[in-house]
Amino acid sequence: MDQVRIGIIMNGVTGRMGTRQHLDRSIVAIRDQGGLTLADGRTLTVDPILVGRNAGKLEALARRYGIDRWTTDLDAALGNPDDTIYFDAQVTNLRAEAVRKAIAAGKHVFCEKPTAGDLADALDLVRLAGAAGVKHGVVQDKLFLPGIRKLKRLVDGGFFGDLLSFRLNFGYWVFEGDWQQINRPSWNYRRQDGGGLILDMYPHWRYVLDNIVGPVRSVLCHGQIHIPGRWDEDGNAYVATAEDAAYGLFQFDHGVLAQFTTSWATRPYRDEIGEWQLDGTLGSAVAGLRECRIQSRATTPMPVWNPDIPNPIDFRGGWSPVPDNEEYVNAFRAQWEMFLRHVAEDTEFPWDLLEGAKGVQLAELAMRSWRERRWIDVPELTVAAS
Repeated sequence: MDQVRIGIIMNGVTGRMGTRQHLDRSIVAIRDQGGLTLADGRTLTVDPILVGRNAGKLEALARRYGIDRWTTDLDAALGNPDDTIYFDAQVTNLRAEAVRKAIAAGKHVFCEKPTAGDLADALDLVRLAGAAGVKHGVVQDKLFLPGIRKLKRLVDGGFFGDLLSFRLNFGYWVFEGDWQQINRPSWNYRRQDGGGLILDMYPHWRYVLDNIVGPVRSVLCHGQIHIPGRWDEDGNAYVATAEDAAYGLFQFDHGVLAQFTTSWATRPYRDEIGEWQLDGTLGSAVAGLRECRIQSRATTPMPVWNPDIPNPIDFRGGWSPVPDNEEYVNAFRAQWEMFLRHVAEDTEFPWDLLEGAKGVQLAELAMRSWRERRWIDVPELTVAAS
């Protein structure tokens, strides 16, 4: 059977997310299953080269996964015409310049979000990719989570009636680093290094909001540095200069109000680290990363407020699970497979660099709202925007 080899330059996969989700559970998993079967019957095989700044980490990672190629020389990797896709999972403040180099080298680009540290750079990448004629995509993994896919299925099926509100509680405790090992990189808490929860998470929330409810039209946001003193990977104390929590409101054309609480300084008391609740006139749903439960109008109980007696209603018992109805693969792998087919077969892939720029736009406007302490409108974004 004919094979189609795609060489992938994977930059920045020595980090936690890059290793686990993009390398281990996506590209290596695709390789180990023998590749992807294309529509014409050929087999698409992946051949990664690992790129980064730490030779020791790269060599160890390549050995662990049986990968022959690695280098600390990004320019040399981009100069190989046999590798046609560039992937970037570096820290945020290094991404835009590396993606520019990849586009200039004629590579198709797939990258993590945020695509840049500010909207001007994010839109510049869109223009450059368009002018170069390369294919481009941005990781929008939450859309491929089982819980979110079930929620979208309910919306498309008319389960909710008229939508009313959308709420999110998302986050967990990130240890300070003095007596317990940190569970997020320290640069996340330094604004000067591209850190900050809003820039990290609001690009996620933009595509979730747009795809589940509709285009976001305005934002009101407050950020907070709840824990100013932290310790880095080497045990050195530092002062946090970037927020570890954000409290946001979002408005839409049809009157729906979304309220998202995102925090790295909270201890979850819920079934999953993130839970979205969507309420409508005919029913409500609560979706986590994997599960989704619903309650219809007809099965909604009538609580009576009486603090003098124990609550007689089992509120959780009145919700029913949404069945899977399909087999779900890893969310990152699902999007990788779509992008690989997009490159090899020119299939549709709507999550391009412009969609990534919309996430940067929302983060930038949310931070402006925080500074100015007011609602900020979210204008339509086009490549011509400045």
